[in-house]
Amino acid sequence: MALSGIQIYKMLPQTNCKECGFPTCLAFAMKLAAKQVELGVCPYVSEESKKQLAESSAPPIRLVTLKAGSEIKAGNEVCMFRHEKTFYNKPGLFIRVKASDPDLAAKVAKAEAYKVNYVGMDFSIDGFAVEADGDLTAAVKAVRDVTKRPLILIANDVTHLDSSLSLLAGESALIYAADAQRSDYEPLADLAKKHKAALVVRADSLDALAELTQKVQAKGVEDIVLDPAAATLGASLTRHTQLRKLALKNVRSLGYPIIAFPCDAKDEGIAAAQAIAKYAGFVVLSEFKPELLYPLLVLRENIYTDPQKPIQVQPGIYEINSPKPESPVLVTTNFSITYFAVANEVEGSGLPAWLVVTDAEGMSVLTAWAAGKFDAERIAKAIKGFNVADKISRKRIVLPGHVAVLSGEVEEELPGWEIRVGPREAVDLPAFMKQVLN
Repeated sequence: MALSGIQIYKMLPQTNCKECGFPTCLAFAMKLAAKQVELGVCPYVSEESKKQLAESSAPPIRLVTLKAGSEIKAGNEVCMFRHEKTFYNKPGLFIRVKASDPDLAAKVAKAEAYKVNYVGMDFSIDGFAVEADGDLTAAVKAVRDVTKRPLILIANDVTHLDSSLSLLAGESALIYAADAQRSDYEPLADLAKKHKAALVVRADSLDALAELTQKVQAKGVEDIVLDPAAATLGASLTRHTQLRKLALKNVRSLGYPIIAFPCDAKDEGIAAAQAIAKYAGFVVLSEFKPELLYPLLVLRENIYTDPQKPIQVQPGIYEINSPKPESPVLVTTNFSITYFAVANEVEGSGLPAWLVVTDAEGMSVLTAWAAGKFDAERIAKAIKGFNVADKISRKRIVLPGHVAVLSGEVEEELPGWEIRVGPREAVDLPAFMKQVLN
């Protein structure tokens, strides 16, 4: 049973040393009770207290990791909504393949090769779910010849699962599934324990799900994934939400990641988007479809980006279209979307330019200016710090049009430099560069 903040406080050293980052041990205890900090940040807690506080310091949703050549993590979440804190582990997107498919290897290879760049980040799929409608062992071998990504094995035959998992020695796969409607969970639990695999527990009610989870736990399986077996979008949303709420209330039998199968839904895209937004840890898609996969990857990135930490690029000076010493110098902030908007427009125009990206703590131009993070001093510091003068023959920089008010101050900070004010929108940069800077 979870402990209250006062109960936790009594087990702490009560030195108020502040080394944990909190002003008092009581403040730390309250955060620990709320699952907002880890016990390990207290340097002086005794081993005896650590054992007693293990449950209170553990995250409400167990971390389950599938490992192969890469790994995908699910769980360790501590809130209902990302703005309360943040979501940590992005749900893994898996492509379902069937063992009986004669084109299995070719389809896996095609999905394996998929990579798309979004604001400087490379996206790809996370793994494959192999459905045993044929020879599972042969299918796993064929998949492993093409990819080293984590696998979900969808089968009930223990013998076939055993031989297939033997091919994955040293990996952590996911077995689907121990079903509450059948009484064969014990062999699957034994198999999961033997091969150190995670096991999906499936039931069509939360009570049945909790009951079966406890039985599987008793067999020594620690890594469990929940399938609430919802038949409709509405039922899926309700059960996923209920599972997250109960987990955060320390109902340990339901404190595990969730798996979703939008591949079985009438509208796969909508079902997959809902699963990503509402608490699924693993999402299985019907097949490799780039037109579906790309928006889901972008949606996932947006949801699982820490709202307190904007996406940003490394400050520095970037070369676009092989600039020469006489090429113009453009200035912007290190907010990723701002950077790529500017860089893509200039690159697409074929015009060479130097792009100086200043450290604005990941804020856009106007936001950074309003917050005092993009001013004349910072711009001048970037120009000097990145040795821009050594790369060019004409000391001329172009400021974003939204901060034209800074031009006079920048002139004072950079004597001898020509300060130009560019357009407000990145889309207008090519025309401005052709008409004004040439």
